[in-house]
Amino acid sequence: MALSLEISALKKVYPGAGPEDTVQVFDRIDCLVEKGQFLTIVGPSGCGKTTLLRMIAGLEELTSGEIRLNGERLKGCNEKVGMVFQEYALFPWRKLLPNIEVSLEIKGVPAKQRRAEAMKYVSAFGLEGFENKYPKELSGGMKQRVAIARTLIANPQIVLMDEPFGSLDSQTRNTMQNFLLKIWNERKDTILFVTHNVDEAVYLSDRIAVLSPRPTRILRMVEVELQRPRDRTSREANRIRREILELLEYGEPT
Repeated sequence: MALSLEISALKKVYPGAGPEDTVQVFDRIDCLVEKGQFLTIVGPSGCGKTTLLRMIAGLEELTSGEIRLNGERLKGCNEKVGMVFQEYALFPWRKLLPNIEVSLEIKGVPAKQRRAEAMKYVSAFGLEGFENKYPKELSGGMKQRVAIARTLIANPQIVLMDEPFGSLDSQTRNTMQNFLLKIWNERKDTILFVTHNVDEAVYLSDRIAVLSPRPTRILRMVEVELQRPRDRTSREANRIRREILELLEYGEPT
């Protein structure tokens, strides 16, 4: 097994003024993610799904435990980890093309080279003709394509996606799911994807980590062994969906 990400004995506690104010987010999280795998994380609101991604990205400190990427312990922000946010996080004063370029600009890549690389993503992501548009002039789906392109252009070893399609209408969401699968199939990125939508999780994932309420642990790793392209309404897809919904509602049987 070619490991990409290893999370070991991970705990997160937010201390308060007294013991009654302390919030324990994670009880213990242990997880292995293979290189090129699409892992989706689902769980009840407030269980720490976004916190987990932020810890991997180096935006939140660990209370204890460790996170390793290809055997190397992650500490702080790391260019090997890319993150796509739900809110797009595009710079409103920058046009589409400079928004995509920004990751390479931070790395110090020369202007001509980063422009050429960004144009490849404009073409691959179906954004031709919008290079000089500002974010406010783009649809939600186009904004998210720009956000994904801005992350992938830096060639991270692992891609974190925090409910990237949560604010989109259902039709656009389905379109973006298929778009993401196409890009992932071409690039074979290792993806950790957070969603509240169980249907989306079953449609996209190789595996699904179902989290418990706080203090959070992984209730079960659900394997999704469905051939792609997938039928959202197939009997097996519905069976997996029911399994996850029952876990979210009742937890693991004792």
